[in-house]
Amino acid sequence: MFYWLMKYVLVGPLLKATFRPWIVGRRNVPASGAAILASNHLSVSDSIFLPLMIDRPMAFLAKSDYFTGTGLKGWATRMFMKATGQIPIDRSGGQASEAALNTGLQVLGRGDLLGIYPEGTRSPDGRLYRGRTGLARMALEAKVPVIPVVMVDTDQVMPIGRTIPRIGRVGMIIGEPLDFSRFEGFEGDRYVLRSVTDEIMVALQRLGAQRYDDVYASSVKDRLAAPADAAAPLD
Repeated sequence: MFYWLMKYVLVGPLLKATFRPWIVGRRNVPASGAAILASNHLSVSDSIFLPLMIDRPMAFLAKSDYFTGTGLKGWATRMFMKATGQIPIDRSGGQASEAALNTGLQVLGRGDLLGIYPEGTRSPDGRLYRGRTGLARMALEAKVPVIPVVMVDTDQVMPIGRTIPRIGRVGMIIGEPLDFSRFEGFEGDRYVLRSVTDEIMVALQRLGAQRYDDVYASSVKDRLAAPADAAAPLD
């Protein structure tokens, strides 16, 4: 009920009037049944605009930090994330990754739509980066199609580090579903998982014409955050 109120009565109409989001390929989202929407990730606002423009409710796996803030801001963020279908997950790896996988499988097991960012984190510079194989494993285990989604200009409205959005127009392009039923039974094969993941990333690159770099976005972020050497070493 709260989700319905936020999307159709309270926040949704305001966001549509302000940012005038456009969408291409909405018909590629099935009217019923489970599916994974695999999207590039330019901005935290991706998780807001995509569900807003989809006719069915959908859930995103969101980092747990969004749900643990304190004070009024923390409360407001937590309520907004819950109202827009976000599910908190621990992204620290190891057992946390397995728990995130199981959470996603529960959503798909209910016959719902699940949104995933295969890059694992927001792009630091607008490029498309190497995908994580957890998406492929989830698709094969749940036996569901993967629908590629490209978000457009959300990084202009809400770039990394900005807390108040700029006014601008955003969009999304939804591609045709990808069927990986030919790999049924191979969800434990890491080579198959890498092949499926790469196929998804190729579909995203072709759909959005982003420049692709075959490295993990998290590695690029770590490199950018590393302090520069104060001086070159002496001979």
